[in-house]
Amino acid sequence: MTDHYGAAAVRPLTLAWVSRYLEAGERVVGIEALHGGITAEMRRLTVGTRDGDTRDLVLRTFVDVEHAEDWLNREAGALTLLTGTGVPTPGLVSADPTAAQCEYPSLLMTHLAGRTVLDDEGLETRVPLLARQLAAIHALRPAERPRKYVALTTADAVVTPKGADTAAWAAAIDVIRKPAPSYQGRFLHRDFHPGNVLFDVPAQSLAGPRITGVVDWAATSWGPADLDVAHCSTNLALLHGPMWGLRFAEAYEEAGGVLAAAASERLYWRVRDGLAFSEEVQLVSQPWREAGRTELTTRAVEKRLDAYVTALMDALG
Repeated sequence: MTDHYGAAAVRPLTLAWVSRYLEAGERVVGIEALHGGITAEMRRLTVGTRDGDTRDLVLRTFVDVEHAEDWLNREAGALTLLTGTGVPTPGLVSADPTAAQCEYPSLLMTHLAGRTVLDDEGLETRVPLLARQLAAIHALRPAERPRKYVALTTADAVVTPKGADTAAWAAAIDVIRKPAPSYQGRFLHRDFHPGNVLFDVPAQSLAGPRITGVVDWAATSWGPADLDVAHCSTNLALLHGPMWGLRFAEAYEEAGGVLAAAASERLYWRVRDGLAFSEEVQLVSQPWREAGRTELTTRAVEKRLDAYVTALMDALG
């Protein structure tokens, strides 16, 4: 096990807290840092069982994050609510949102098989799977609604990329100056994208990939289905090219999902999410590079964002 000063270390109070939720005779025998997140430290904990076998848990820790208590409470609530729904999510083991027992706010959950897949190869097969999974999430009707969605940008906060089509961006910014369209509320993941979906991709099988898990429910909200679709669309556009951002909404409707009826309403949500990315291109693209997509430099992603926003204005504007 990595020592307490290593990159994968679990702090002493947190490790003691985790141990309270293990079975008699079990102990943590391995710790591995998981990469890909932006705001939280993620670790896989290998637990040795009494019979000599092992099982894995995942520890999520927010270090000096302003909204940690709110996010962990929302994630714990979502994981509880989603139990038994058929949506593949981790099982909640315990949460300490206020760091009453841990050094920092933390959440302990079961580990899901599978891995994130960010490669271009096989994307045409994965996109319909992503769309069907999101439509299934939106079909849930929880007894208690989560809080209303929070918009992630304002017209005045948008950062137009260097060399962008300024006319298209000015028109896009004008779109989100208008009041939000009315909508039929849905249960939203609110951060649904390929980095938060786990796949089983058989090396040599005719079965093809399948989704084994959807993770990171800290932003669970109530709002328009278009908003979740827009967020995944923007991620796909930046990861794989603008055409895939446009394709995802079609795949969502083919999967039975329902979007806003008017093109102007669809444009509002799609543009709002795309413009929100303008403020954090460097932050968003860093985990992609760490995952092996080294060609996705900040500048390369900015160019894709410009192309995507322009394509949205051409297609829906």
